[in-house]
Amino acid sequence: MLAKNPMIYSDFPDPEVIRVEDTYYLVTTTMHFFPGGQILMSKDLVNWQHLCYAYEIFGETMQQQLRNGHIYGQGMWAPTLRYHGGIFHLVFSCNDTKSCYHFTAADMRGPWKMGKIEGFYHDPSLLFDDDGRVYIVYGNRDIRITELKQDLSAPLPDGLNRILIHDEEEGLGWEGSHIHKIGGRYYLCNIHWPKGKMRSQGVHSCDSLTGEFIGGEVLMDDLDGSFRGVAQGGMVDTPEGKWYMPLFQDHGAQGRMPVLVPFTWENHMPKMEKAPRVLDIPVDETVPRLYTSDSLLSGISFLWQWNHEPDKTCIAYTEKGLQLICDGPARDVEFARNTLTQRCFNEACSGQVTVDVSALREGDHAGICALQGCFAQLCVTVRGGQKFLSLVSREAGEGTLCRSTEPPQERQAIPFAGNSITLRAVFDFTCGQVQFFFDDGGGMKPFGNAHRLVYRLDHFTGCRMGLCAFNEKGRGGHAVFRDFVYQVHGET
Repeated sequence: MLAKNPMIYSDFPDPEVIRVEDTYYLVTTTMHFFPGGQILMSKDLVNWQHLCYAYEIFGETMQQQLRNGHIYGQGMWAPTLRYHGGIFHLVFSCNDTKSCYHFTAADMRGPWKMGKIEGFYHDPSLLFDDDGRVYIVYGNRDIRITELKQDLSAPLPDGLNRILIHDEEEGLGWEGSHIHKIGGRYYLCNIHWPKGKMRSQGVHSCDSLTGEFIGGEVLMDDLDGSFRGVAQGGMVDTPEGKWYMPLFQDHGAQGRMPVLVPFTWENHMPKMEKAPRVLDIPVDETVPRLYTSDSLLSGISFLWQWNHEPDKTCIAYTEKGLQLICDGPARDVEFARNTLTQRCFNEACSGQVTVDVSALREGDHAGICALQGCFAQLCVTVRGGQKFLSLVSREAGEGTLCRSTEPPQERQAIPFAGNSITLRAVFDFTCGQVQFFFDDGGGMKPFGNAHRLVYRLDHFTGCRMGLCAFNEKGRGGHAVFRDFVYQVHGET
């Protein structure tokens, strides 16, 4: 069976892919999720598996911990990955701290050492030139190149600092830079989004960094007629000499998915046809998945990520399952610390978990959720000394990419007298919705109406399934989660 585009059917935005000998590495934007800087590996560009994270936490602000604010839609953006002189370099900027981070490792698996580059660089890309000089390319509309010191700690005084290309059109313009030196020429790859037009992939080229970069759009395609342009990525070659651009495409509430597009060379420029639906690379069923079921007994899989930096004093790994203290104050799951998440995969998927709620206290909530700005949560909660099974959500509204102004509301609640319950969230991205179910001992039953899922810039990420426990006012009791079952519908 041949692989299809998107090459990963899930939210892995801003992919940067490099090849070292016969192995490819992909790093993706992870924003407000921790651990972050997720790095994947592959032998063929389509069958990817998790390798490592570059960092566990940043540990720099209260907002990164979901205290006195949040970093939704901020955090780690659009990384650049390079291998030079036996060292791996990972560089990205964070919009919440307005800092540029520089991680280095002798082995891609780590350990990674964190440093900083003086300044702030939007969608940066590193270039180690043949003469030993090093540059960072970045920007929006004006794409600029700045020469760095050899240790990448800061701009080099009196070093090269110029605009490579400028966009006169209305709209977001050029951004998402990836720069390469191939065959003695420099190639600058960018996404382009003029006002009222579909996003496209552009390439400009020059034989020197001080000359005029010439080029433009090389791919304007949306795969399926949805007006969601495939774009933003660099170039990578195979050991056999084939060339590809790993780009991405928006897929509504599920997020931005990597798309692999082959190209050839013509007159020193990449020549691209339409993005193919089917790739001439077979699927390898032996490669581990990027999602997982998990017993949650005595530990958790490395494929989980916390929503913001976790508070370890509220987390315990026990033989009975994952114990989460209901910390607060949090009015709903969007502001609940220690929410454990996984990405949603393929057109339909589900997550199911059993929760021991016997130790919940007044104001506690514990359960399962669809995490996005317009979230939905199905939790057991305690109010007035009684337990209830409660569905709370924020509706999306219409016609905007910004945050919904509607406050969250309880959609349905029923009394619950038990100590344990099994909860399930079923995601169907063909119609963009999630339906919740519960089993209190009498079999699985639907709960409430289906909730509409949308992609908004408030979180700037695809919807995730999550496990949550929080208290409305402070620190409360705890819940124990076990036997998490992840199912991609249609798979055996």
